[in-house]
Amino acid sequence: MTYVVTQSCCNDATCVAVCPVNCIHPTPDEAQYARTEMLYIDPDACIDCGACADVCPVDAIVPDGDLTAETEIYRELNAAYFADNPTASGPREVPAEPVTATDRPGALRVAIVGSGPSAFYAAEELLKRRDVDVEVSMFERLPVAGGLVRYGVAPDHQTTKAVERVFARTAGRTGFRAFFGVEIGRDIGVDELLDHHHAVIHASGASDDRKLGIPGEDLPGSVAAREFVAWYNGHPDHDGPASRQVERAVCVVGNGNVALDVARILARDPERLVPGDIAEHALEALRHSAIEEVVVLGRRGPEHAAFTTPELLALGSLPEVDVTVHGGYEAPEGASVKLRTIADYARRVPGRGRRRITLRFNGAPVEVLGGDHVEGIRIAPYGREGTDADLEASLVVRAVGYRGRPLPGLPFDDERGTVPNVAGRVIDPAGDRPVPGLYVAGWIKRGPTGVIGTNRYCAAETVEALVADHSRALLPRPSRARDELASLVESRCPTAIEVDGWKRIDRHERVEGRRLGRARQKLVDVESMLSVAGGPGGR
Repeated sequence: MTYVVTQSCCNDATCVAVCPVNCIHPTPDEAQYARTEMLYIDPDACIDCGACADVCPVDAIVPDGDLTAETEIYRELNAAYFADNPTASGPREVPAEPVTATDRPGALRVAIVGSGPSAFYAAEELLKRRDVDVEVSMFERLPVAGGLVRYGVAPDHQTTKAVERVFARTAGRTGFRAFFGVEIGRDIGVDELLDHHHAVIHASGASDDRKLGIPGEDLPGSVAAREFVAWYNGHPDHDGPASRQVERAVCVVGNGNVALDVARILARDPERLVPGDIAEHALEALRHSAIEEVVVLGRRGPEHAAFTTPELLALGSLPEVDVTVHGGYEAPEGASVKLRTIADYARRVPGRGRRRITLRFNGAPVEVLGGDHVEGIRIAPYGREGTDADLEASLVVRAVGYRGRPLPGLPFDDERGTVPNVAGRVIDPAGDRPVPGLYVAGWIKRGPTGVIGTNRYCAAETVEALVADHSRALLPRPSRARDELASLVESRCPTAIEVDGWKRIDRHERVEGRRLGRARQKLVDVESMLSVAGGPGGR
């Protein structure tokens, strides 16, 4: 028996570290890791020890004997990777020894801005080090942690959301402290953080959207995927169902995983979403919607589609949804599983489901149509001859990418939507030199690429740079004692809560969710969160 990586792989590569025979690839030090869809287990090298399955944070690794009819395809995906990379498995090189800190008084104090995957992975990398004593203070503007996991991962992907268990473990480590309900740049300045810390890691993600740059994209009924995803995930900033009318025909512009997530949530029978953690207002809106078809529009052909094979396969397992391909498609000989799956969808006969997802390729959006509200979208053929076509749609969701937003006190590369950096060290463009004490991790560092687990190694790189700078005495010394930090937060943000308050919210949501047969019943406004978090220890 061998083990197989299946759909919910988060790519954080915890399994790679424990594998005794180096049979899981690509590893973080291999070039393919940065662009891989998922990790793979070499069936010829696996020794059936089960160590990888024991540590997988999202339960994506299973024995091949436990594969179902829906997951059997992952046996082929794992084998195919090693057929194309025959020398991947083999003896593992011994990693270099970590940098050892010099003798400096007191602990290394680090502030982390944000509470998503990159923030918690950075905290974990810092707090588990043995070469330096570290104290971490995390700052989050909302009363709850999670970032992309809570507000970006689709509510019917609960296995992926299970990575929250890793965050909870980090929050329980000695030396960790968090302040929720504190916005850096508004309540406390970056310079004030450096008064209390040797360094600040900004891990606040990408909170803006890329534009289509076409007429009509700002019409009511044309929304960014980031906003739409936040709406159905219950983000406090996006809780207005009246502005999210979901009608008969919907067009999702984009060919990545977010586009498929949006299409799937819109097309599914709302009652099948109940066991997850979709926001109640979104669930009610979907229950009353008149959706018949969701078109996922890709500018280029199927061979260029950015969505991953696991996400594509998941569409075909929805019993209440038909999946079709506009204009048909035939996969070439020797095609990948992704292209063969698209060809299979093209051959399917509609009528099995109440709603339909149509994959439409080679169409470039040139105008969003409508007067006071979206009525359709004009599509031009891309890379081939033909005439423009008008597609009816009362809702257009623009899933063409996220981008970072400028952060107070930091330089910003407007073209890339990131903070200029080298290996996580913030760089001052004027002098092309590192800014002492300032670092970045996650999407604000590298752009919106990769999956949740990619942030683990992105954060590790930043932490290595930070600790190396500390060992060389390149970080500014804090001018204030750590104990003074809580007083500063309390004076500026009297409603701020700490880890115990966040845990109260989490426990409340899970208990209420179980009562209703759901993973959790989310609180979607700040006042309700603070009310639940109140009491001794909430601060």
